[in-house]
Amino acid sequence: MNQTVTRKSKRDVNGILILDKPRGISSNRALQIAKRLYAARKAGHTGSLDPLATGMLPLCFGHATKVSGLLLESDKAYEVRIRFGAKTNTADAEGEIIEECAVQSVEAGILEQLLKGFVGDSEQIPPMYSALKQDGQRLYKLAREGIEVERKPRHIRIFDLRVLDADPAEPKLFVHCSKGTYIRSLAEDIAAAAGTLGYVTELHRVWVEPFADMPMVTLEQLEALAEQGEAALDQLLTGADMALQHLAGVSFDALNVRRLLQGQVANGAGLAESGADVRMYDDSGDFIGLGQVLSLPEGYLEVAPKRLFMSA
Repeated sequence: MNQTVTRKSKRDVNGILILDKPRGISSNRALQIAKRLYAARKAGHTGSLDPLATGMLPLCFGHATKVSGLLLESDKAYEVRIRFGAKTNTADAEGEIIEECAVQSVEAGILEQLLKGFVGDSEQIPPMYSALKQDGQRLYKLAREGIEVERKPRHIRIFDLRVLDADPAEPKLFVHCSKGTYIRSLAEDIAAAAGTLGYVTELHRVWVEPFADMPMVTLEQLEALAEQGEAALDQLLTGADMALQHLAGVSFDALNVRRLLQGQVANGAGLAESGADVRMYDDSGDFIGLGQVLSLPEGYLEVAPKRLFMSA
């Protein structure tokens, strides 16, 4: 008897899922698994984690993909374990050892002292094994072909850097850093400052702003909830406005909501200063989108829609 395989119909899903990415798969693979389980039409992630890395990977569905770019700008925190005494071609345990050093360990006191020198603003050269593009090509693809090109240094900021486990051969560190910081490059730089070589053996992203206090869900938990139906999965989603909590919120009555959804300026309660971006809500508390406060010639303040998350 022929069996017909029915595919799950795609649906509109809106919100942000705080995924705990497992080790061994790419961020895109994790996204595709979650997208399939949700049967979502549209989804995207907010900054790649290496296959070796685990931890927080916010996934944006539907309208929430409009804030994914903002989340790329967010601060992040990691726990990283560095093995001293060797260097790999990828700067992590996924690569091949290409150089070794006689200095195989670093005393805890020395390590803690030198870490202070990395806190603050600095310039970092991105690794060849990264997704950055140069002349239209991904750096990691060039690296796999044995090609190394000059990379421009990028400005980064380290807010906090400290020892969690003082194992002299393979310490574990906590890093709170700005966007664009490559932890693998930081690990190599720390090792160099200690007079040795080093590479990442474990990497866990603890949080991404503004989701520091939110629980993560694993792919295994998603698989189990998928058996219970769409409603069980949807309960895990947080609103897109969660990514905009640093902005003031403004409420609008029904008439002004209609104006905003038609692309017109509107007057709301609790306006901030002119030029400020604001979160826009209807009087029921439903999120409308992102707006910008404008100053009119008469001295009044109104809001112009900047990015809508609700249809007219």
